[in-house]
Amino acid sequence: EVQIVESGGGLVQAGGSLRLSCAASGFSFGDYTISWFRQAPGKEREAVSCISSSYGTTDNVDSTKGRFTISRDNAKNTVYLQMNSLRPEDTAVYYCAADTRPCAEISGSPPHYGMDYWGKGTLVTVSS
Repeated sequence: EVQIVESGGGLVQAGGSLRLSCAASGFSFGDYTISWFRQAPGKEREAVSCISSSYGTTDNVDSTKGRFTISRDNAKNTVYLQMNSLRPEDTAVYYCAADTRPCAEISGSPPHYGMDYWGKGTLVTVSS
């Protein structure tokens, strides 16, 4: 059974940091691209950061570049999203998703973007 579980969300003040974790099982984790998405209230889900099986990374949101860092630990079947200098506009449910396509080929329409597997999300709330 495929499982993707996000954790690490919570309430943080603006300027603070959080590290999200995405733990996966039930598929060949090392062969998959893992992406973080987020969905703010009343908005469409958007891609945030992506890391391929070869550890190449892509940042999809200009406002998070330089603040968010994605990484993966294949020994632990886990991908992380380190989020620094958080802003109220980063408030969203953050989702982790897996796919066999490399980051540059991931496309499609929200909310699922054609990704193979999704987690249920973790809520990040940034207060001003």
